[in-house]
Amino acid sequence: MRYETLIIEEEFGKKPKKFYYRSDIEIAQETPMQPIREVAAELGIEEKYVEQYGNYKAKVDYNLLADKADKPDGKLILVTAITPTPAGEGKTTTTVGLADGLRKIGKKAVAALREPSLGPVFGVKGGAAGGGYAQVVPMEDINLHFTGDFHAIGAANNLLAAMLDNHIYQGNELAIDPRRITWKRAVDMNDRQLRYIVDGLSGRVNGVPREDGFDITVASEVMAILCLSKDITDLRERLSRIIVGYTADEKPVTAGELKAAGAMAALLKDALKPNLVQTLEHTPAFIHGGPFANIAHGCNSITATRMALKLGDYTVTEAGFGADLGAEKFLDIKCRMGGFVPDAVVIVTSIRALKHHGGVDKSGLQTENLPALERGIPNLLRHVENIKNVFGLPSVVAVNAFPTDTGAELALVEKKCKELGVNVALSEVWAKGGEGGTALAREVVRLCEEPKNFQYSYSLETSIMEKLETIAKRIYRADGVDLAGNVRKQLSQLENLGFGGLPVCMAKTQYSFSDDPALLGTPKNFRITVRNVKVSAGAGFIVALTGDVMTMPGLPKVPSAEKIDVDAAGKISGLF
Repeated sequence: MRYETLIIEEEFGKKPKKFYYRSDIEIAQETPMQPIREVAAELGIEEKYVEQYGNYKAKVDYNLLADKADKPDGKLILVTAITPTPAGEGKTTTTVGLADGLRKIGKKAVAALREPSLGPVFGVKGGAAGGGYAQVVPMEDINLHFTGDFHAIGAANNLLAAMLDNHIYQGNELAIDPRRITWKRAVDMNDRQLRYIVDGLSGRVNGVPREDGFDITVASEVMAILCLSKDITDLRERLSRIIVGYTADEKPVTAGELKAAGAMAALLKDALKPNLVQTLEHTPAFIHGGPFANIAHGCNSITATRMALKLGDYTVTEAGFGADLGAEKFLDIKCRMGGFVPDAVVIVTSIRALKHHGGVDKSGLQTENLPALERGIPNLLRHVENIKNVFGLPSVVAVNAFPTDTGAELALVEKKCKELGVNVALSEVWAKGGEGGTALAREVVRLCEEPKNFQYSYSLETSIMEKLETIAKRIYRADGVDLAGNVRKQLSQLENLGFGGLPVCMAKTQYSFSDDPALLGTPKNFRITVRNVKVSAGAGFIVALTGDVMTMPGLPKVPSAEKIDVDAAGKISGLF
């Protein structure tokens, strides 16, 4: 079982004298939950909109938004982070703890998060419901099947795949070229064996043989569409615009032409409704949708965010991985489509992670190392500069505290951030829950009243190539973009088909500003290689695949699944 340490008697920044061990799942299982109807009632949700899934989770009917249309929105707080490391940053933990911290200081706060994918849960990362005393619960349900949203998304994705291949088998009236099919099947699991396959073998009755493959469900365009749809009508219209492939003369063929959109929307009708749960301190939390930020747009649904903004005075949401990925896509894609403007941004870091960016391996992160920390801090500062100078938003750095952090290390981070005009708040939410997030909460409340000059990082009026160059140069600080293979032809085709005005969703490694995961810190003198571009016409953006990024991950040598078990009473262990 994976255990974490909780400090009892000593302050962070000093050597702990006394401690004990508790796993995240043990903490979650031992903390009493409030019935979800009571959570909904305290939030002001009428009972007619609440659809319970057991006692502690519910779906909320999106028609609630129509009744709340005249209510002004609360403040929107985006939580993002530095470039991820094996040392951990604690973005979700900080998001949950900040929402609890805002409630501690008397604010009506709501969290809006993504649903975890089974792939990472059973792979390297483990669960994604926060940690320590800053978690959303029931954590086992949230990390596993939850309310079935991902299954519905996978079913809709695969229904379209089945109807596509059946259309070809039954005579191919639309003249789809089997060599130009772009739609893949999906499964919510890390399974590298399914990246490239050949199917339809063993005779005519078994289909038309062709090359095929699987994406992980969170990379499916159906996931993106669910998260970006305003209502069921918008959902169906977006599904109909999905391009599944091309004819021999390169004319796009859509899900609408295959007459699949209606049945897909029927499968997704309930999945479109946001899920309501709670934190360990009973703060309401909407958890809905789960696109990865390295291969998709990395944000929870527009519907859930809107619902949180109507019901709370402060909405705390997060965007996946580092600010170069999730936050950029949140701001350039989700904010454009949803009409959102964040009032403040929290950039999460940890001393350990910064030392890793400074060249220290995981075994040496417990020891004070100011030179390594100073070498790693520029990674944090680059993310801060992007939020402040590129997007024009007020921000605060949240240092996720670990017991091995020293006073000198914390002081160095604060000094460097203040030189950029950004304050630092120590986040102790993992060990102390909302009480450990009150300092961060007060700074966030202050920032929400600060003037902002929000702007996107690029204009939609520019070409796709110009957008790629702008993101690479302004956000990643690359020298430029190189196009591999026939990408230049792909760009020309997409422009000619009328998709040139769409935003761009970069698929890039999360471990570096570059497209090379080995380049830590703040790499310089590098270029971004784009090896494929495609349109997600239903979602409404262009996807650019860079470097060696995969839309179907694989399991590690020792997957987290090996540690997960269930006893005779049905109690799960080892989930995190």
